[in-house]
Amino acid sequence: MDFNGKKVLVFGAGISGIGAVKLLAEQGADIILYDGNAELDEAQLRGKLAEAGVRLTETSETGAWLAEVSEAGARPERTEAQRSKRDARLTESRLQIVLGELGDEQLGQLSLVILSPGVPTDLPLVERFRAAGIRIWGEVELAWECGRGDVLAVTGTNGKTTTTSLLGEIMRAYADEVYVVGNIGNSYTGAVAQMTEKAVTVAEISSFQLETIETFAPRVSAILNITPDHLNRHHTMEEYIRVKELITKNQGPDDVCVLNYEDEILRSFGETLKAGIPRVLYFSSRRVLEEGIYLENEDIIYAVGGSRIRLCSVRELNLVGLHNYENVMAASAMALAYGVPAETVREVICRFKAVEHRIEFVREYRGVVYYNDSKGTNPDAAIKGIQAMDRPTLLIGGGYDKNSSYEEWIRAFDGKVKYLVLIGQTREKIAQTARACGFQDIVLADSLEEAVQFCADRAESGDAVLLSPACASWGMFPNYEVRGRRFKELVNQLT
Repeated sequence: MDFNGKKVLVFGAGISGIGAVKLLAEQGADIILYDGNAELDEAQLRGKLAEAGVRLTETSETGAWLAEVSEAGARPERTEAQRSKRDARLTESRLQIVLGELGDEQLGQLSLVILSPGVPTDLPLVERFRAAGIRIWGEVELAWECGRGDVLAVTGTNGKTTTTSLLGEIMRAYADEVYVVGNIGNSYTGAVAQMTEKAVTVAEISSFQLETIETFAPRVSAILNITPDHLNRHHTMEEYIRVKELITKNQGPDDVCVLNYEDEILRSFGETLKAGIPRVLYFSSRRVLEEGIYLENEDIIYAVGGSRIRLCSVRELNLVGLHNYENVMAASAMALAYGVPAETVREVICRFKAVEHRIEFVREYRGVVYYNDSKGTNPDAAIKGIQAMDRPTLLIGGGYDKNSSYEEWIRAFDGKVKYLVLIGQTREKIAQTARACGFQDIVLADSLEEAVQFCADRAESGDAVLLSPACASWGMFPNYEVRGRRFKELVNQLT
């Protein structure tokens, strides 16, 4: 799409929204940065734009700014003629910031709306856009439209961040130009300006981001698993599954989709792709596969073309737990499908360490080990956290209610949990579920600080303290990263 002179509304002023504004300004679009929160500080938003490399200059037009992107944002291989054309476009790029209500006169001028991932697609305002015939994209579609090179995209309910981070490290060992972007915390649109045709982009893609794709087509995709999550957004499990599977929507016969053979939903989905569009490559933690990657005893094996290649033993990995072995297999499968040599894959997976907030070792104090699993934001992820523990555990859980069910999580305690310490909006709901499941050692805390102190007072040498909330952080913390870092601060302050 030629964005030059087009009026584009960016809905949401977070990381994705700022990245989208920068890319659109670089493309010469006229932009409205909109957020429904009327209490946001416009001056602070302008400051965030400046930090991202968008220079704003006041114009005579009320409420409008001239938006320019620093030359550092230009693609490296651009010729002087191309740069001159870009500079000419930039003189025509305007930016307005609108907070609170959006008027009908502004809506009538729009050619395109870019939704940030946190904006539900069924909001009344979004329905107004549809009714007006305005095209609606998300950040991923915008970045795909403007980006270059190949994309390797990871989705799934759990394990996305670890798999994406590991795949990014593998690709950095293989390719010269690699970007790791998306739901992992790095704006996809923010990286586009630097991309050349040789770029390899490794993208963590959430269901929220997949809702708004049109032509996005990764060379290699992966769906790691599908378990109930975000039903407050997608409303039904069927819709959640449909959106996750959209990652393969535009893939062709030369592309690959990596799927978890032990996930019944994905195994069935793989059967529907048997026509070879895209080609399916499975991984399995429970059985030997004729083709694909599997765990046999303690070895990770890649079976291809009648040959068996041993990648490593799980004892050589720095990651713990069966779910992490699945993440390693998924990342390896994606890299191998792209053409990375097995020896390069082996070298990287053996040196890779756990990402922050995912069963992250924090400290050993008085014989008690503390783990930060703040990224366990749903029951299935939290099940993986408790399954990784190999000692009596004091478990801190609770937070924002995403309409999840907690029975399976409680039953997964398997005699390991000494105390369940609950915080946040869901603490009473989880406590009630735990008692119904026969678990009685429950403590309700008013804050994370109180929860950590209780665990420190009651834990004995040889125990573990695990923050693995099974819930989102909202209502107490702005995101799981802040929650996890606060937990680590509290643990490191214990004396």
